[in-house]
Amino acid sequence: MEPLLILHAVAAMCAPVLVRVMGRGAFTVLAAVPAIALVFVAGWVPYEHTRAWAPQLGLELAFRVDELSALMVTLVTGIGALVLWYCSRYFGRDAQGLGRFAGFLVAFAGAMLGLVVADDLLLLYVFWELTTVFSYLLIGYDPESRAGRVAAMQALTVTTLGGLAMLAGLVIIGQAAGTYRISRIVADPPQGGMVVAALVLVLAGALAKSAIFPFSLWLPGAMAAPTPVSAYLHAAAMVKAGIYLLARLGPAFGDVAVWRLVAVPLGLATMLMAGWRALRETDLKRLLAYGTVSQLGFLTVLFGAGTGAAALAGVAMLLAHALFKAALFLVVGIVDHATGTRDLTVLSGLRTTMPWVCAASVLAAASMAGLPPLLGFAGKEAAFESLLHDPLVLAGVVLGSVLTVAYTARFLWGAFAAKPGLPSTPVRPTPAPMFTPPALLSVLGLATAFAAARYGAAMTPYTATYPDHGPEVHLALWSGAMTPLALSAVALALGIALFLIREPVARLGASLHVLDAARLYWAFMRGVDRNATILTGLLQRGSLPGYLTLALAVMAATGCFSFLYGGAPVLDLDVTAWDRPEQPVIGAVLVAGAAALLFVRGHILLALMAGVTGYGAALLFLVHGSPDLALTQFLAETLSLVMFALVLRRLPVSPERDSARVPFGLRLGLGLVTGVVAAGAGMVALHERTAVPVGTQLAAAAERAGAANIVSALLVDIRAWDTLGESSVIIVLTLGVTSLVFLRRRTFSLEREDAAPLPDGRTHWLSATLPAGQRSVIFEIVARLTFHTMLLLSVFLLLTGHGRVGGGFAGGIVAGLAVAVRYLAGGRYELARALPVNAGVLIGVGLTLSVCCALIGWGAGGDALRMLAADVTLPLVGTLHLSTVLLFDFGIYLSVVGMVGDVLRSLGAELDRQMEGS
Repeated sequence: MEPLLILHAVAAMCAPVLVRVMGRGAFTVLAAVPAIALVFVAGWVPYEHTRAWAPQLGLELAFRVDELSALMVTLVTGIGALVLWYCSRYFGRDAQGLGRFAGFLVAFAGAMLGLVVADDLLLLYVFWELTTVFSYLLIGYDPESRAGRVAAMQALTVTTLGGLAMLAGLVIIGQAAGTYRISRIVADPPQGGMVVAALVLVLAGALAKSAIFPFSLWLPGAMAAPTPVSAYLHAAAMVKAGIYLLARLGPAFGDVAVWRLVAVPLGLATMLMAGWRALRETDLKRLLAYGTVSQLGFLTVLFGAGTGAAALAGVAMLLAHALFKAALFLVVGIVDHATGTRDLTVLSGLRTTMPWVCAASVLAAASMAGLPPLLGFAGKEAAFESLLHDPLVLAGVVLGSVLTVAYTARFLWGAFAAKPGLPSTPVRPTPAPMFTPPALLSVLGLATAFAAARYGAAMTPYTATYPDHGPEVHLALWSGAMTPLALSAVALALGIALFLIREPVARLGASLHVLDAARLYWAFMRGVDRNATILTGLLQRGSLPGYLTLALAVMAATGCFSFLYGGAPVLDLDVTAWDRPEQPVIGAVLVAGAAALLFVRGHILLALMAGVTGYGAALLFLVHGSPDLALTQFLAETLSLVMFALVLRRLPVSPERDSARVPFGLRLGLGLVTGVVAAGAGMVALHERTAVPVGTQLAAAAERAGAANIVSALLVDIRAWDTLGESSVIIVLTLGVTSLVFLRRRTFSLEREDAAPLPDGRTHWLSATLPAGQRSVIFEIVARLTFHTMLLLSVFLLLTGHGRVGGGFAGGIVAGLAVAVRYLAGGRYELARALPVNAGVLIGVGLTLSVCCALIGWGAGGDALRMLAADVTLPLVGTLHLSTVLLFDFGIYLSVVGMVGDVLRSLGAELDRQMEGS
């Protein structure tokens, strides 16, 4: 399963390039990715595979394909492939952001595939949230569309809040069951009061994802997205995620009272309210959106009933709904593409001008209305039969079916009927890649109906896992039961009657529409924003000393409370004054530097004195026998001083007198108390240690990793995941901070301007120079002479880091400092010459290389980020020790160089440009 997920990820990353090369035709190539997944998974049922992720924490990559998963995989990959093909003609040749959209759509397909095959609760949640993020990006992919941005944020807010609640519930269930494997939980479900509370949380997440009341508001708003997004995410994929979770956990918890008490009433309410709202919509897409919400409510009732009979009807309606609703959304896209409108009060006569599109629509709509001989009819008959023992729920479902027939007729009438007083709407030809997908889905709704009995038998292994099998149900075009057939006839007759009085019904619906869910949502969000503004005004005063004072005060108060509440700690520590005579000297320098900071006023001098404490800490590392830490501290401190110098150019030489400044006595007392608390906490931690320090095991671990440097082995072997995660966080922070400086759109490269030649024909030491009066020829000479040496030193540190002092991080800082020297000597044009590659490209390539190490470990049959090594003997060269550690370290190296370049570009070159323009 991992190769298929990786294939989707690679295709998503390559999509922008493919679109740039092939145009919209790239969608046809990308459609092959989910199609390949469909073919492969079809031969894997049943399938189960587990790979250890973090064994000590019980985390694993567990995938499982059973009958229910196979159904969802078929929908996700099959309809995904058709939608991607549809996109190849839906978008114009010059559509903006098409590469980005293609990447997001393929990535969403991969995330949805991972969700439905995950057999681990935490893994399922990861893919769950990935679908949320990609749906946000797809709904709001057009940055110029305000409606799209608003709808995307609304969908993200609602589904994310539900997802967070669900995460808490999943953790409780996993802990109560003693395992996070879904198959094991279903086989032996946990019990208890905490499990009941967890089920409420899980249901909140599932209902929010599937737009069930009271979370229904986000899906109609999401119709601002392009039609292919609606056909895929909001008919066949994302909104089905919540239904899938109900279906997946139903066999374990369907007999729990809270499961039915929450799912069934909310599902019925959603089915009725959304169906009623669809009867007065004039936008074809919004009409289908409310119809989708109504049908999702119907599915929630079936899977919330907690019986095998209702689940059998549920899997039938799950397939039928995906087929007919995806087809109808794609038809709306065709109508919009051909006529330029989706307003049913304007459209007229399309039945004669688009007969084949109309035929496909009638076939899909008939399945939605539950007419024979279509799969929607077989599924609805099975649903009625499974609910005969519950008259109240059955009555609600029949009433919902009446509304379904009514809004189905409204859709067909609005899209294709010739309306009195309206001229026939002119249309443009429909390309085959746009017509074929909805036509194929409509035909499948007809063909699968004749195989309904066989489909029901294939799903029996899943429905048999329900403890309560419920009444006997037959999934077929004709089951022989007269009551469900009579109820279908009643629903059809009443639905047609309701459609015939559509105008009075629409007026009645508008008059009864008192509360609008969207207005309530935005009123709530405005209240949140208002309270957040008030709270921010109280806490965020724009004063860094104030923030630091608050943080240190909380830390000091915590330490004092622990001392007063728990009593004075009993310490039995062997205290050594010093091990080497250099230590007290360096300590005295550190104390003196810190004390001097209290009396220094100039910004530059403050930065330099703060640097003294940093360099002093590096010296302490060195005398303690940690040259790696010392080198990294030295380099990081130097780079920090350069950054300080860049920022301080825009500040006054000395800080202004501030009457609101924290008094000196308070600052001194707070500093002393904080220092005592920090030192005391360290001593208490040492005293309370009971286990053998892990540091004693690092030497053996480094030896097993083939490293002679313990620090390097710790960073790139033993704790490689930490290093990768921390690198990602630092990259995000760097990009976020530097982006605040830009007053214009970021460009790929900096402007370049060569230095003018000297009058006698001689050249400058650098390719660009600062203006006269700011130049330093000596600095230019130093920069020219040391640049390449520093680069060689950085490469040396990179290559020797696994066995000696150095590493990718240290080497990257040295290379970044070399570029910084060039910039400081020659200005922003020299920076463009010294670093000709865009900083973002370096960061992206570096992070990609580091991530590739995880894939290499997987490919070799090991764990993620398992470093591989081999000794290769070459003629005339000897034996070479090759390791993927170098690839990982090189990724860190490039990321650090890119981050330094981005900082120099923003805090340096961009500030220079702004000062020149002011």
